[in-house]
Amino acid sequence: MSRPVFATIDRQALRHNLAIARHAAPDARVWSVVKANAYGHGLSRVWESLSETDGFALLNMEEAILLRDSGWRKPILLLEGFFYPEDLVLIDRYRLTTSVHSNWQIKALAEAQLSAQVDIYLKINSGMNRLGFRPEQAHSVYRKLRALPGIGDITLMAHFADAENPDGLVAPLQRIERAAEGLAIPRSLSNSVCTLWHPEAHYDWVRPGIILYGASPSGDWQDIASTGLKPVMTLNSEIIGIQQLSPGDSVGYGYRYHAQQAQRIGVVACGYADGYPRRAPNGTLVCVDGVMTQVVGTVSMDMITVDLTPCPQAGIGSKVELWGEQVKIDRVAKAAGTVGYELMCALAPRVPVKVI
Repeated sequence: MSRPVFATIDRQALRHNLAIARHAAPDARVWSVVKANAYGHGLSRVWESLSETDGFALLNMEEAILLRDSGWRKPILLLEGFFYPEDLVLIDRYRLTTSVHSNWQIKALAEAQLSAQVDIYLKINSGMNRLGFRPEQAHSVYRKLRALPGIGDITLMAHFADAENPDGLVAPLQRIERAAEGLAIPRSLSNSVCTLWHPEAHYDWVRPGIILYGASPSGDWQDIASTGLKPVMTLNSEIIGIQQLSPGDSVGYGYRYHAQQAQRIGVVACGYADGYPRRAPNGTLVCVDGVMTQVVGTVSMDMITVDLTPCPQAGIGSKVELWGEQVKIDRVAKAAGTVGYELMCALAPRVPVKVI
């Protein structure tokens, strides 16, 4: 490594988190969501650690093909479906399950020359108003799909906008119940929040995502403190420089931090070009040699400055955890005004990754 910054991916933690998700929804099958290159963890690195899942759910055709070429033979679900009629050639060839959320997709399926039936996830708009048919269209769309000879199994699918709210499922579930009345087909409704905390939404297939990687779906690390979930990604670096500040001295671009007293500052080899959030303010937690301290000054492209007052023993080469087991990624994300999902996905290609 040319720089001391690196990330680690813990495969055992992935297996452990999948087991927790399955235990939380014991009567449902599990789609492990590995979209966005497995939430930034690297699909090729982690999929085998999730091989006890019942299926993988993702977005990109390229990632689906990677899984098939790597030997995965169980189901793969395209969460956003296909984007062009010609995609159905690959869906047919690689035996993929596709969501259907638009009439043009039904037309494309009707016109496709398929070698075998394709399984469908019929996407219903639960009120989030992204993808999906309106609830009152569910029966007519189902009939259209069921009439096509190229369609195999059909599952009802929906997503929730506010499942973190204790009352956030009431209205969406009512809409889905009305839409599905009289349709004797399986359902897949539950994201990570519902998998952990809303058994009334489990039904036939759950779709855990962020919890597989050990972060909170609500963005509050305390919400999952008692679940046993383990962080999969750790971002590490080292102290590469020391500055001794006098009272009134400033740190970093824009002089955003001013020392109130004599203070040692450590310079860490990690910045926003590595995926650490530039918006992280003074006070964002960081761990140096096992001691909790905080970021001071503006995060720059390649460096972060941290307060060494709580860890006077620290010096050049001291180990730094930016997030992981000691510094929860959700705490860093919250301080920076974002979510753990974004930090995971933002890990830069220039950061070496160790798989353990």
